[in-house]
Amino acid sequence: MRRTVFNEDHEAFRDTIRAFIEAEVVPVYEEWENAGHPPRDFYTKLGELGVFGIQVPEEYGGAGETSFKYQAVVSEECARAGVSFGGYGVHVNLVLPYLLKYGSQEQKKRWLPPFVSGEMMTAIAMTEPGTGSDLAGMQTTAKLDGDHYVLNGAKTFITGGVLADRVLVVARTSPATPENRRAGLSILAVDTRSEGYAVGRKLEKIGLRSSDTAELSFTDVRVPVEDLLGEEGRGFEYLTHNLAEERLGIATSSYASAAAAVEFARRYVQERTVFGKTVSSFQNTKFVLAECATEVEAARSLVDRCIEALDAGELTPADAAVCKLFCTEVQARVVDKCLQLHGGYGYILEYPIARLYADARVARIYGGTSEVLKTIIAKDIQV
Repeated sequence: MRRTVFNEDHEAFRDTIRAFIEAEVVPVYEEWENAGHPPRDFYTKLGELGVFGIQVPEEYGGAGETSFKYQAVVSEECARAGVSFGGYGVHVNLVLPYLLKYGSQEQKKRWLPPFVSGEMMTAIAMTEPGTGSDLAGMQTTAKLDGDHYVLNGAKTFITGGVLADRVLVVARTSPATPENRRAGLSILAVDTRSEGYAVGRKLEKIGLRSSDTAELSFTDVRVPVEDLLGEEGRGFEYLTHNLAEERLGIATSSYASAAAAVEFARRYVQERTVFGKTVSSFQNTKFVLAECATEVEAARSLVDRCIEALDAGELTPADAAVCKLFCTEVQARVVDKCLQLHGGYGYILEYPIARLYADARVARIYGGTSEVLKTIIAKDIQV
């Protein structure tokens, strides 16, 4: 079916991203996966390409676009090639919205130009070893001492944490109240060169192996008060504000992954022969790919509707939960079926379908597990 969500500008951008991936990423992607992240200078190349600054106002060196559609194009093109841009997604889709909405003029002038150029890569640190999705239970503290906060604690599962230059750390600046466990949380933009800031283990994951994920620790890290993002004590409120865009970003990547899986399988079964016939000639192959293509089309339609809603300022957290739940479940089913069509070669990492399969599993976990999303959706329909 013809898509109407993208215009000529988006398609011209797609051509640029596709050519960049073919030239700069595909030939060296295996090296990135072995290293656990892209080389640091890759991010300056993305900065030179203008990818980081699309949604940044022109006064800070960006393009001033407000649409999410350009980020969707990047997700689709990465999936199409079976690659990842490492910490790009967290930098642009998670951190940037916080800086734009809650950063002061002084902070934006200081942080956004190097953000756009790739000179300053960012990450966000919420999850702790003992809390998981329960942000209200976090133990990391930041106590005011004159004109600095003194930060102590630890975080885990921090995407982009190895190479980040500045990390948005969520910490407790005052105790929770009996009425509200979520009170007293604040967001500090911590310079990773600070004394007492340490990167622990680089966590080895099943998939997303070109994206660095780390443990972080803070021992009496002194953070200037001018690096507090927004107002003290409103951290949880700020975090919930960006959930819709975060979940739509994951849904978009998941849909794109499923679409790519169908294309990889379609090509493979047309070339592979069994019993003297191409695998594509068997009825089962045709039926499986027809089922997968139908699911992908449904996911694409939902993603496109939600992108338009986000751009219009109308995407609710519940809408985004529906989109992420559906698209990640479609991704799981479709990628699995397409891997099966590859036979034994589908289990070999040399083939993109194997990477898609390993990468897909986390989509139903991060950004809100499927179980959490079902709870949100049930509450929205008043069940």
